[in-house]
Amino acid sequence: MQNNNRSFLASIMPVTRHLLVINIIVWLATLVCEQTGTMDLNRWLGLHFWKGSEFNIIQLFTYMFMHGGFVHLFCNMFSLWMFGSLLERVFGSKRFLFYYISCGLGAALVQELVWQFSWQSILASSVSGPAAGSVADIIKAINEGHAAFTMNDFYNSLITIGASGAVFGILLAFGMIFPNMPLYIIPFPFPIKAKWMVIGYGLIELFLGVSHTMSGVAHFAHLGGLIAGIVIILYWRHNGTLTRNGLY
Repeated sequence: MQNNNRSFLASIMPVTRHLLVINIIVWLATLVCEQTGTMDLNRWLGLHFWKGSEFNIIQLFTYMFMHGGFVHLFCNMFSLWMFGSLLERVFGSKRFLFYYISCGLGAALVQELVWQFSWQSILASSVSGPAAGSVADIIKAINEGHAAFTMNDFYNSLITIGASGAVFGILLAFGMIFPNMPLYIIPFPFPIKAKWMVIGYGLIELFLGVSHTMSGVAHFAHLGGLIAGIVIILYWRHNGTLTRNGLY
């Protein structure tokens, strides 16, 4: 009877619950600021390319609490709610928070690395008309004022937001700790083991990132969350913090 009387939020583990609430509040604050013209929170708190003047190191943390739209927010928060509480019970609240934030930071660092190696190709694909040409020609044209933007404008245009990197880390942890747990995933009418779901997600993100499909999505950042999660869990297993069945 006591469990039946508990509210929905109270039934969620504390760190998972607070993460859900914070993300929703920040998203609502972003909407209010956009509607009132007060400020662009995505511009200040989203993760910028480190070469841009709008980059701030705190964005490596704040970007994971920003979301571009309701669907983006819902998908991430649904995954966090679905898998977060169970993992928090396994890890403990403090260790779960460390894991979540670390996966988000790992995703941010991978995204910065991807930008570092791909900004020239992004620049080349974004310029047309008289300024088009080789990257060196484009940069020269921009510096001479023959383009509608400066190099700093271009650097500042590279931005990513969302908790997807941290959420992918959660999916990875779930797949490693409960590899054979059956999951039902739309549109498949049959259960899929958690380990195959994680592997499938990883391969899909790798393909989409390499093929530049859905270029508006930070696929490599998602992979960064997976990589960070693998490193942490393997380290915890190595030092005996976490056993293969998820028990301490």
